[in-house]
Amino acid sequence: MQKLDKLYEGKAKKLYATDDPEVLWVEYMNQATAGNGAKKAQIEGKGSLNNRITSVVFDLLKARGVDSHFMQRLSDTEQLVQKMDMYPLEIIMRNTAAGSFAKRYGVEEGTKLARPILEFCYKSDDLGDPFINDDGIVALGLASQEELDEISRQARAVNDALLDIFAKIDVQLVDFKIEEGRNAQGAILLADEITPDTCRLWDLKDGSGRIEHLDKDLFRRDLGNIIPAYEEILSRLEQLAEDEGVERS
Repeated sequence: MQKLDKLYEGKAKKLYATDDPEVLWVEYMNQATAGNGAKKAQIEGKGSLNNRITSVVFDLLKARGVDSHFMQRLSDTEQLVQKMDMYPLEIIMRNTAAGSFAKRYGVEEGTKLARPILEFCYKSDDLGDPFINDDGIVALGLASQEELDEISRQARAVNDALLDIFAKIDVQLVDFKIEEGRNAQGAILLADEITPDTCRLWDLKDGSGRIEHLDKDLFRRDLGNIIPAYEEILSRLEQLAEDEGVERS
């Protein structure tokens, strides 16, 4: 596979074309951002950790019957993925009240929700990624009702699988954000990344009941260095993959 021209540079990744028009070369960056890019920092080692974490998560999901755009990890910071026609949606699953949800509804952070909540935001930095409901998505042509039904089904399947994965490594999956798209064959698939940048993950290992962040809230809220937390998540996930005999891509 040959790496060709850079197609896109976002907050955390660069995307390159390859000699296969259906495959992209992804390079993870060391940049950390919060507040739609209002807060930025370069953190050495972050790109490598996120690339390795999302690779093992996608492998663990595949072993549980959840397909994604992920194809192969090439190096500490690079991977190959299927080229996708992305839906302009942030797809959010919440299992526990935290962050903007807790503030929006005046719920104490850490409150267990009676059922997982699926939310959508219109992916637009200029507009601040506003909340949007199903009717709005269809009315604006962001996805058809049939596509939205499949995206919703997959989001809940991803949540079920991730709850199982993180419970097995003594981590509480509070909430997460994913993206989806269509590949060249027209299949709707999970895409982008699943890392501590896109998930709220709380450590359950000491059993104290205190909230111990293993995610980007450490950076977002100035609570400490993210690198040891991300390293801990990677170590536990890799051990789980080994224990389960998961084939690594």
